[in-house]
Amino acid sequence: MYEKLFQPIKIGQVELKNRLIVPPMVVNYCTPDGMVTERFIRYHEARAKGGWGLITVEQSVVCVEGKGHPGQPGLWSDDHIEGLSRLTERVHAAGAKISIQINHAGRAASSSITGSQPVGPSPIKGISSLETPRELSVAEIQEIVRQYGQAARRAKAAGFDMITEHAHAGYLIASFLSSTSNKRTDEYGGTLANRARLALEILKEMRAQVGSEFPILYRFSAEEYVEGGLTIRDTAALARLMEDAGVDMLDVSVANDTPPYTVQPAALPHGFAAELSREIKKVVSVPVAVAGRINDPLVAESILASGDSDLISMGRASIADPEFPNKVKEGRLDDINYCVACLQGCVKSAASYSPVSCLVNPVTGREEEFTVEPAAQRKKILIAGGGVAGMEAAIVAAQRGHDVHLYEQSDRLGGQWLLAAVPPTKTELNYFTIWQKNQLKKLDVKVSYNTSVDRNLVLQEQPDTVIIATGAKPIVPRIKGADNPNVVLAFDVLAGKAEVGNRVAVIGGGLVGTETADHLALHGKQVVLMDMQDAIAKDGFVFNNHYLLESINKHHVEVITSAKVLEITPDTVIYEKGGEPLRVEQLDTIILALGAVPVDTLSQEFKDMGIDVKVVGDSAVVKQAIDAIKDGFEAGLAV
Repeated sequence: MYEKLFQPIKIGQVELKNRLIVPPMVVNYCTPDGMVTERFIRYHEARAKGGWGLITVEQSVVCVEGKGHPGQPGLWSDDHIEGLSRLTERVHAAGAKISIQINHAGRAASSSITGSQPVGPSPIKGISSLETPRELSVAEIQEIVRQYGQAARRAKAAGFDMITEHAHAGYLIASFLSSTSNKRTDEYGGTLANRARLALEILKEMRAQVGSEFPILYRFSAEEYVEGGLTIRDTAALARLMEDAGVDMLDVSVANDTPPYTVQPAALPHGFAAELSREIKKVVSVPVAVAGRINDPLVAESILASGDSDLISMGRASIADPEFPNKVKEGRLDDINYCVACLQGCVKSAASYSPVSCLVNPVTGREEEFTVEPAAQRKKILIAGGGVAGMEAAIVAAQRGHDVHLYEQSDRLGGQWLLAAVPPTKTELNYFTIWQKNQLKKLDVKVSYNTSVDRNLVLQEQPDTVIIATGAKPIVPRIKGADNPNVVLAFDVLAGKAEVGNRVAVIGGGLVGTETADHLALHGKQVVLMDMQDAIAKDGFVFNNHYLLESINKHHVEVITSAKVLEITPDTVIYEKGGEPLRVEQLDTIILALGAVPVDTLSQEFKDMGIDVKVVGDSAVVKQAIDAIKDGFEAGLAV
C-alpha cells in the first residue's frame, strides 16, 4: 500500500533507504556555545532507529553573530567537530543517513543571544523580529560566504552524508532573495539574479570545500505569501539557477518569517505545498522534497504517487512519533501517535527559546530521562478519571507491567479533550484520544465506565496506588443572574448538552470562549464575545490565533474587550467599560467561559487510608494539556 514511501532513492551518490525525511527543526538541545549534548544525540538517534531515511540536523550556525536560538549547534569552530562526529556515528549505527542545515539567522538573530545587532541585506525589520538589522557591507557579505564554506568543511569532517543550504523562513539567505527585505542597489540587490547572488556564492564556496561528489541540498520557500514577496514563478526560476550551480536536491517549503505559514497550524490543509513542489519538479531534474502539514502516510504516499514530489519531509510527525516509518512499513497504523498540529510543544517552545517538547509525546527531547522500563514489582493501580492525563498514566503504568484499572464516571473516555476538538480546525485533536484508547485496549487495561471512584470502591479493590485524574470544572462567577435558565456553560455548549438560541453572548474571551464563539458563528449564530482584558485569545499562540481571529472577523462576531460584566438579566448583559454602564440586549442565550478549577475530593481521604496517591493533570492545578499529559506520563513511570 505504501510502496512509494519505501522505495530507495539517490541524492547525488548517496542512497537513502526510503523517501521519508526528518527536516531541520530547531530543538534547542545544544549548549550556548554550540556544543552537542547527549540529549541532542538521543533525540536524533531515536528518529534514526524509527526508520527515517534521512535525518536533517537543525540550522547550525556559521558564526556567533548568526545565532537565532540559544541552543543551536555550532559550526563556527573546529571544536564542534568532535561532538557532531559522535552524533553522526550514532545515527549511522541506527540505520539512517544524516544531513546538517547550515545557516546564518541574519535579521532573525537576537542581540540578547549574540550580543550584537542583527544584520541583513537592508535595515528592514522582520515581521517576527524585535530589532532592526544593520545593513551588511560587501566585505562583510564575502566574509559570511567564507564562513559558510568553513562550516561545510567541518560538517563533512564530522561525518555527515550531505549538507543543506538554508534559504527559508526569513533567515539571511532568504532575506536577500526576497524583495520585501532586500532593497539594496548594488550587485546583491534589485533583479532576481542579483538577489540570488549570495545563495549562489555560498553554494560555490561550500562546493569548493566539500568536493564535487558530496551532496548539497537547498531548502527554500517556494511561495512567501506576502505582498511583493517571492512567488512560485520566481522560485521556479531560482530552482533552475540552483540546479545549474550544482545543488543535488531541492527541499520545498513555504513562507518567510510570516506566521502562520512558516510552521503551519491545523487550519491549513494536509499537504498543501505539494502544488508548489509539482511546479518545481516541472523545471528541474534533481530530486525534490516537500514539507507542510503532512502527518498522514496516505497523504504522503499520494503526493509521491502523483509525481508532485520525490521525497516527503515530515517534521512535526517525527517529533510526535519517531517510529512513524517503522509503524507504517509494518502496517501498524493504529500505533502511530499522530501529530495534531497544536504547535504547543514544538513551535511555541522554540519561539520562546526553550527546548522543544511535544504535547502528544512526552518522551520527545527526554529520551535519556524517560525510559519505560519494566517495574521491579507488579502493582495494582487504580486510576480515577479517563481524560488524557488519566489515560496517559494508565498506558505507561501498563507498559511497565502493572495491573491497571481505569474508572471513568461518564460513558466515554477523553474528558475535556473531546470538547477541545469540537471547534473549527481542531478535529485532529481526536487523533490523540483514538491512539490512547487503542493503546489501552492493546495493553489490556481494564476500563469501567459510568463509575465514580469513592472510599467503598477503593476498599473493595485494595489498590497499591490511586492516581487521581478527575480534571476540572467550569467556574460560575458570583454575578447577579448567572443562575438564570438561559445562562449555560461553554463546556456544555461544546458537548452538545445545552440549547443555544440565535443571538448569543459569550462571557470570557480566553481561548475556550473565543473558540466557542467561533464555533457558534460558523453555525449561523449571532455572537457577541466579551472579556475583561484588552484583547481576546491571549492564552492562545500567535500561529493558531491568526486563523482563529481571522475566522472571528469573517463570521462577524462582535468583540467587546475591557468589559466588566455587572449583571445578567433574561435577555441582557449589563457591563462596565471605561467607567460607563453599557448593555448587550435582545439575547437568547448567555454562555459562560470563565475558566475552570480543579476537582479533587478524593486524594486526602485516600492518603488518610494509608494508600499511595498521585494527583495529575487539572485535578492538581488547571494547566495546559501538554503539562497534564506529561503529568500522567510521569505518574505512570513513578508507580
